[in-house]
Amino acid sequence: MILSSTQGEYDAALEAAKLLLASIRTAPKSHGLDTILSCIVTGNDKQKIANWLKAQKEERGPTWERDGICVDASQVLVLVGVRSEPVELNCGACGFSDCATFGNVKKKEGKDYLGPNCIFKILDLGIALGSAAKTASILNMDNRLFYTAGTAARHLGYLKGADVVIGIPLALAGKSPFFDRK
Repeated sequence: MILSSTQGEYDAALEAAKLLLASIRTAPKSHGLDTILSCIVTGNDKQKIANWLKAQKEERGPTWERDGICVDASQVLVLVGVRSEPVELNCGACGFSDCATFGNVKKKEGKDYLGPNCIFKILDLGIALGSAAKTASILNMDNRLFYTAGTAARHLGYLKGADVVIGIPLALAGKSPFFDRK
């Protein structure tokens, strides 16, 4: 049997993505409350996200199209999101006097995300993203954190239950498609 480099690279990217999910799951969480969600997107679903991004060029600018091209160039896309719930620390960073008040507020759809959000849950998302990017780097996977890909995923209904989503495209290429972009 001969395995083409294209198939081998796709298989490696998919295996790496699975290891990113492990890093995301085991990343530390505030107050021990795990509200991080993640998944791997490939094939037609990844293409839908790339196409949605490209279609935003007129409304949101050329950066969105550029990011769609980058998602297109990746073998897989990892989505990482958070369901923002109060952690009972009453810090007020959400804009409310206490966590009970924040917890009773109906979430509102913003342009890209639901809000308001608990600062500790957003920190959890950042820690999970850092852990995933570290794992991708150790595995020699080209990667970059894309706010835009997470936005596209939310608009298309991926990673249901997450208030904020970020995408991490993974690519094996001779040159990273995520840097030195136009």
